[in-house]
Amino acid sequence: MAEIVEGGGGGGKHGKKKAKKGSARIDMTPMVDLAFLLLTFFVLAATLAKPKAMEIIYPKEVDDKEDKTKLDDALATTLLLGENENEVFYYSGAFKPDTTQLILTDLSKDGFRKIMLDKNMRVNDQVIQLKAKLESKEIDESTYEEAYKQVVGAKDAPFVVIKTVDETKFKNVIGAMDELNICNVRKRAIQDMAESEAIAVRQRAAELDLKKK
Repeated sequence: MAEIVEGGGGGGKHGKKKAKKGSARIDMTPMVDLAFLLLTFFVLAATLAKPKAMEIIYPKEVDDKEDKTKLDDALATTLLLGENENEVFYYSGAFKPDTTQLILTDLSKDGFRKIMLDKNMRVNDQVIQLKAKLESKEIDESTYEEAYKQVVGAKDAPFVVIKTVDETKFKNVIGAMDELNICNVRKRAIQDMAESEAIAVRQRAAELDLKKK
């Protein structure tokens, strides 16, 4: 709000007072009040994000005396995250140093995501059907969550093992987990890379570097 401050004037030649020009001063108090009102409004109106824990489906515990079910190699995919960001490889089944071929990929929609969407197609189709039932109110949220766990944790659902070395970039690990979430792959684990696998990663990376040159 502007205020006009007028000062007194002395008598002129003919005894008349000469008016002085007023000086304007802006009162910022209402603006401060407005800023606090806006701040209060946004704080009260904003929806606070609730932290979500990343859920991982673990195998069921078995008694030591019972025969432990062996994981089907056909369902297993191992993602190897090397020292450099572009050292992202995968292989299927069990690792055999003499015969296993590491396949180069990346953490993009056309890379590892496409691979796992193809491998997990059956599970993804079932998840889509569950979401459709949830949206149409055919099932409620609790029923959906329980059915979802059973679908993604089924015995024949694919699983992924992410293996790293000490120098692996942390963002690559997070990126890999994000890709698995998108593909509805909930059977997964993070492990240290075996020495034989680490050697294979370095050799494969060196071969690719030579081809570029």
